[in-house]
Amino acid sequence: MDYGEAAAQLEAVLRDLGGAERAEFEKGYLKSSLLHYGVPVPHIARSVKKWSKQFGFDSQRDALGAARALWERPVHEMRAAAAVLLRMKEPLLEPSALPAVERMLRESRTWVLLDNLAVHAAGPLLERLPDADRVVERWGADDDFWMRRAALLSHLKGLRAGRGEWERFASLADRMLPEREFFIRKAIGWVLRDAARLRPDMVFEWLLPRAGRASGVTVREAVKRLSDEQAAAIRAAYRAG
Repeated sequence: MDYGEAAAQLEAVLRDLGGAERAEFEKGYLKSSLLHYGVPVPHIARSVKKWSKQFGFDSQRDALGAARALWERPVHEMRAAAAVLLRMKEPLLEPSALPAVERMLRESRTWVLLDNLAVHAAGPLLERLPDADRVVERWGADDDFWMRRAALLSHLKGLRAGRGEWERFASLADRMLPEREFFIRKAIGWVLRDAARLRPDMVFEWLLPRAGRASGVTVREAVKRLSDEQAAAIRAAYRAG
């Protein structure tokens, strides 16, 4: 299969769906070095779904080959399409796909691309990887805060569903609580919030003694699915800290 030709066909579709005003705004808002066509996210997702159905991509080899061909084009919408494709084809992916996903994570440079990859591609792959602890610890100690964010968000999907490696996430989050980077603070709170959907007591018991070290951003996110009493106790501990 000629993945480059397939990618070119999708790019032509996305280019036609774009708008100059939206493209200019998004490029400035994201401080992006990529070319932007200005395509709304729902339009990207629908286009990728239709395109994927046309070509199939019914193996890991094809899914990764197509995603790489999309990603290699320095266009925001093409990289977003690669993330959407990997999310759609995640059941086909095996742990051997993780290096390709990590490369995309490292090149994302924005939450718009990284979050989708971290939650819906990297996370499920790490759940299947026997030595996932080693990978996550490496990401969590990376000099690049985007990779540290990816390490945190890779736990979100599993913890939201009542699975996942809570102790591993909790260890990472505990070390990152003092960080001043907004995207780290937000990620900790986001994962705690989603973990609390099914296990609010677990989140409450972990966060309460640490609330004084947490940021306001983290606390505001984390308490959204706790009981009123639990949320009040966390906020009081945060103010006291």
